[in-house]
Amino acid sequence: MKQCITVFAITLMLAGAAYAELPSANDSTVQQALSSGVPAVIDLGARHCIPCKKMAPILESLAGEYRGRATVMFIDVHEDRDAVEKFRIQMIPTQIFFNSQGKEVKRHMGFMDKAGIVKELKTMGVK
Repeated sequence: MKQCITVFAITLMLAGAAYAELPSANDSTVQQALSSGVPAVIDLGARHCIPCKKMAPILESLAGEYRGRATVMFIDVHEDRDAVEKFRIQMIPTQIFFNSQGKEVKRHMGFMDKAGIVKELKTMGVK
């Protein structure tokens, strides 16, 4: 049993290291994104939260796929405690979608898969 747990723990560590994580955005980069004229999605979570870890490779992938058409950002609420109050976060992860004018248009709490995020971006007119 102990060997099984050790193998499982090592597998989790390797899985976490298999992708590059988005850096945690700061207030300046958030303001810049929201005034850029393109839609944005901000995921607020924590590096040690299991659903947040599951979302990390999705966010990284979308950030690359939508570069120039939409901004995909991550804020670690343990690193930026002010963001919890600023964005009125009740649970993590929370995804907040902003239109091209920087106005919040949708909020989702909990894990959100790639298809769900893509659907919301398309709803906002992102191709």
